[in-house]
Amino acid sequence: QVQLVESGGGLVQAGGSLRLSCAASQTPFSPFSRYGMGWFRQAPGKEREFVAGISWSSGSTYYADSAKGRFTISRDNAKNTMYLQMNSLKPEDTAVYYCAAGSSLYSGTDYYTDRMYDYWGQGTQVTVSS
Repeated sequence: QVQLVESGGGLVQAGGSLRLSCAASQTPFSPFSRYGMGWFRQAPGKEREFVAGISWSSGSTYYADSAKGRFTISRDNAKNTMYLQMNSLKPEDTAVYYCAAGSSLYSGTDYYTDRMYDYWGQGTQVTVSS
C-alpha cells in the first residue's frame, strides 16, 4: 500500500514556473523505488490526461507533447518523492495535477495509460493566469 500526497500547486502568471512534489508513504513490502510514477492532470470539463512519467530508476522518462521542452519529471528514491518542474506555464496548463504510482509499468504506453496505475494522490490545483 502506497499513499501519495501532492504539493506545490498554486496561482502563477503565464510564463512563470512551479515545482510540484509528490511524497509517498510506503511499507517495507512496497518500497517507493519499486514503482513507476506518473503525473496526470484534469481540467474542468475535460478528461484526465497524462503529463509525464518516470521509471523506478529514473532511467526512462516520458512526456506528453504538451509538456515536452517545458516540464521536467524527476524522482529521489531516498526521499520517496517525485517532482514535476513546470516552466513557461500557459493558461491551458490550468488543471488539478495528480501523481500516481504503478507496479506494472513496462512500456511508454503503460505510463500514458491511467488505468495502469495502482495508487493516486488527491491532487493539487495549478492555475495559470493570462
